[in-house]
Amino acid sequence: MTSTAVLVAYQQRVEQLRSALTGLAAKQSVTLAVLCVALLAGAVFSVAALSRRAVPLWFPLLSLPVVFVSARTYRRRRFERLDLTRLRDLYGRGIDRVQDRWVGAGVSGDEFFAARHPYAADLNLFGAGSLFERLCTARTQLGQQALARYLQEPVSLDESQQRQAAVRELAANTGLREKIALLGRNEFHESQWQTFTDWLGSPPVGLPMWLRPALMTSSVLLAGLAITLALMPSWWPALRQAIVPLVALQAAIGYSLQAQVRRVIRAAAPIVSEFALIQEGLALMAAQAHQAPKIARLSKVAAPASRTIRQLQPWFAVLRERMKDWYYLPALGLLLGTQSALAIEAWRLRHREDLAVWLNAWAEYEALNALACYAYENPEDSWPELGVPGFAAEDLGHPLLLAAACVRNDVALGECRFYVVSGSNMAGKSTLLRSVGLAAVLAYAGAPVRARSLRLAVLRVCASISIVDSLREGKSRFLAEMERLRDTLETAAQHPTLFLIDEIFSGTNSPDRKAAADAVVRTLAERGAIGAISTHDISLADIAVHGGANVHMASREGGDGPLDFDYRLKPGVTRESNALAIARLAGVPV
Repeated sequence: MTSTAVLVAYQQRVEQLRSALTGLAAKQSVTLAVLCVALLAGAVFSVAALSRRAVPLWFPLLSLPVVFVSARTYRRRRFERLDLTRLRDLYGRGIDRVQDRWVGAGVSGDEFFAARHPYAADLNLFGAGSLFERLCTARTQLGQQALARYLQEPVSLDESQQRQAAVRELAANTGLREKIALLGRNEFHESQWQTFTDWLGSPPVGLPMWLRPALMTSSVLLAGLAITLALMPSWWPALRQAIVPLVALQAAIGYSLQAQVRRVIRAAAPIVSEFALIQEGLALMAAQAHQAPKIARLSKVAAPASRTIRQLQPWFAVLRERMKDWYYLPALGLLLGTQSALAIEAWRLRHREDLAVWLNAWAEYEALNALACYAYENPEDSWPELGVPGFAAEDLGHPLLLAAACVRNDVALGECRFYVVSGSNMAGKSTLLRSVGLAAVLAYAGAPVRARSLRLAVLRVCASISIVDSLREGKSRFLAEMERLRDTLETAAQHPTLFLIDEIFSGTNSPDRKAAADAVVRTLAERGAIGAISTHDISLADIAVHGGANVHMASREGGDGPLDFDYRLKPGVTRESNALAIARLAGVPV
């Protein structure tokens, strides 16, 4: 399959959904017309029966079945239209992604950015036009957080391989992604991990759980007596002796426990609306017959979770309805709020550890499906071979560039420990470094990469590309870069490392720059790290002596001047300089 075929498939599905929406709208109009006619007929028959006695009194009741069926049909079709609209929008966003119109239209993921992360800012993982925005199709913030974790946290070889196997199995399953898109009532659910963590981690409120069966028995008995009294009012003298003590007992229990009940309800309120989607999602997971070990395990975890979470639904429904006018007095009289609090607190104390596991399973499932969607929409990308020493890529490109504008290069790091990439400003050195880093990040997350082939070891990625000064922290750019390089050296001392350093030590004079760069590169090479360093200072070419190679990026041969770059990686040291040309282009008189 090609990206063009994916685009055509998406467009065809959108047309099918639009056609279905048009047909459903027509049916809904007919249903609404039938409902209106039935209501009007009922009104006419009622007037005829009550005021003019033209028809029997039971005659207006004939329209009730039509009203009931039409109203239910209209409501069902309204939800069907909402579902079809959701799916149409789902594929519309997919078309935008395939056609590279996704920037600024998705989730930036800024809230997941970790300060002082070794590469998140340098590789544009988060923000508008970021890797996260391109990848993220998760329904909940739980899934978004898991995806961000996949992109930022170190991972073992086995875990990366299992993720890749899961993503490969899920990639073509567009039907599953449709089912996930239709979960819950809304297109996006917060489902924040912190919300569940706060609820699970809160201390017990001290409700007497032994009261649950007694309170339920007394409420059932009181409800039965109330129904009997409504049917047989004359029995009040006999029933009063049972009803009055029961009401007094219920009132005493409710009053004595109201503080604890309010605490339970207040703590549970933020998650009431979120649990429905989680329960539906876990049920969907459990129903899938997955073969890849990782998602098979997640599905196995989900099997008991859906049934167990379903136990909370009646009590959450009581909490949602208890303050409505029609429900308030019965709920108050039967202490349904207190009973709900007892049931919810008992469930929480019994399943708090299980729920954390279930939520994590759902979050990972969403993350894997987001990566699978990316894989499906980028069929020309290749699946990396993990566990091979070094980093060897053929036709490596930047995954966030327009496909038509993406220039690809071969990169081979292993026996050659590192590249010293020289070149003038705007030649593409930083983009090359980011391409290498993003390929590694995608590979470890389990996704395909923008390359004809990629073979790599599991490495800790460390980058120094987008280092800036900090007025708040009192750090110059040079000091911030030094701290990042120190962290990189420490990482390389403990783990196999891939380092990517852009314009190394550009904030100091040339002799000091060369000496410092030589020391850093020598130490990294001695510690077995591989990577690339870019510079426009050709005096740094000598640092390649420590097991590296000099390569460069320059303007194209026979091009239209020094700013006509081809973005191709070439052997040797550049001899070009375009600083003055850029200054003149910007209008600076030099």
